[in-house]
Amino acid sequence: QVQLVESGGGLVQAGGSLRLSCEASGSILSINYMGWYRQAPGKQRELVAGISIGGNTNYADSVKGRFTISRDNAKKAGYLQMNMLEPEDTAVYYCNAGVVLSSTYRYLESWGQGTLVTVSS
Repeated sequence: QVQLVESGGGLVQAGGSLRLSCEASGSILSINYMGWYRQAPGKQRELVAGISIGGNTNYADSVKGRFTISRDNAKKAGYLQMNMLEPEDTAVYYCNAGVVLSSTYRYLESWGQGTLVTVSS
């Protein structure tokens, strides 16, 4: 009922920048929360950044000052601007959204398929 599609991943040198996008589609009344998670090889998935429907944000300590999360409610999209990338940022990045369905008014948590970010040293 809800699809999240990420884009914008790729290969970048340390110190470079990437901008990830997440577009939501489906029977969506509202997107209450959007977040970005990442999972590096051999590690658990971790929260990178999150943003509420009102625009309140939270970040992992490791990305504070380098990454910025934003959203466009009209476009049902979220973004993660990543600056000063480090090799340690290499991971698959996943979009996560808490959605209220327009058909049933139920709350549903959805995940995207992930986009790979590789930062070379």
